[in-house]
Amino acid sequence: MGIYGELGRHPGVIRVLISQLTARFPFGMLSIILLLHINLAYGDYTSAGIVLATQSVGQAISGPLSSRLMGRLGMRPVLGLTSIVCAGLLIVIAFAQLPLLVIAALAFLVGLTTPPVTPAVRTLYPKLVPPKQLSPLFSLDAAAQELIWVLGPVVAVFVSSQFGTTAGLCVAAGFMLVGGAWFISSPIIGSVALRPSKRGFGAVLRYPTVIISTVVGFFFVASFAAIEAGIVAAFSSSGSGHGHGSMESGVVLALFAGGSLVGGLLFGHRELRPWSLLLRVCIVLAGTLAALVSLNIWWLGTVLFLGGLGTAPAFAAISNVVSATVKFSETAEAYGWVGTGQLVGVATGSALAGVAIDIADARGAIFVSALLLTVCAVFAAGSMRWLPDLKGRTVEPPPETGTVTIPLN
Repeated sequence: MGIYGELGRHPGVIRVLISQLTARFPFGMLSIILLLHINLAYGDYTSAGIVLATQSVGQAISGPLSSRLMGRLGMRPVLGLTSIVCAGLLIVIAFAQLPLLVIAALAFLVGLTTPPVTPAVRTLYPKLVPPKQLSPLFSLDAAAQELIWVLGPVVAVFVSSQFGTTAGLCVAAGFMLVGGAWFISSPIIGSVALRPSKRGFGAVLRYPTVIISTVVGFFFVASFAAIEAGIVAAFSSSGSGHGHGSMESGVVLALFAGGSLVGGLLFGHRELRPWSLLLRVCIVLAGTLAALVSLNIWWLGTVLFLGGLGTAPAFAAISNVVSATVKFSETAEAYGWVGTGQLVGVATGSALAGVAIDIADARGAIFVSALLLTVCAVFAAGSMRWLPDLKGRTVEPPPETGTVTIPLN
């Protein structure tokens, strides 16, 4: 574990890591809170699915676009403006009693103004540590990221069940503003200038690894959103008396997060082989399939803890793949596409789970999660020939210069 202790000796690493996690934390909360908030307001999960779907469309547009804008306008202006606007929209949704179509439009704007924290920080990481320590840093980031994608819903369920979904949305907005301000004020943001990409918007998708990372991230995170909604629904309808989202669901989700943290710290920094991503996805798939056997709290907690061992290592693999294959001037946009895939995956998974819960109760949502992971595994298996073999190599972006052919006549 000393490899992670070495990271803390580099100035700014700990501050950047914690502040960006705080700024991103709301997006682990929002899908569950919006699912519950809209269900309470309109009486069905399908309406919530519509709202989450419009949010995902906004995020699909926002991710790569806002990331590219950072190269032209700078990180601080783009991050600052989007954080303020997005938090304000969440507060409006929390308190306003409006028709469903208006709420859906506001959710679209929430997605459109999503702060591009993920592409910003993953573009900064190569400037914070030497190349040999970049893989452990991505691994630590991926392990800590579980506080967002898995522990975030635990906080969302607790706040919403104890104080209401309006309070939950306000807490999410508060995290966004405070975490965003802390991250934006980091000295490293002022010292690293993102060079505008010389190629047109979307040209980064010519890298097969960017498409692979985006698609895998979409299905991977969508599966988490689906199973989280299923777990909340399972214990909400079990007669435990806690209303929407009991503390039992929080225990199960916390165990899921714990498995990911352990897996990330123990295995996430290992050298990446072309088959590593598939293996890590399959570990999570095995745990999710086992969750279909029983909705008993301890069974779910155990199998999801074991499945979670592959979660953070898979996220670390995605980051390593992009960093090792994409030029530095294009990494912000590349991570923008990857981040969009994950954020859209959250909303899409929650939306599909909402419909599945209405049709087949909690097991329907868990089945959706397993199906999404199966598609993810199939895609990862079919993509192995394009993934880099990083055994014995440092993780660093390829040089900006390319081969130039000079005619002899």
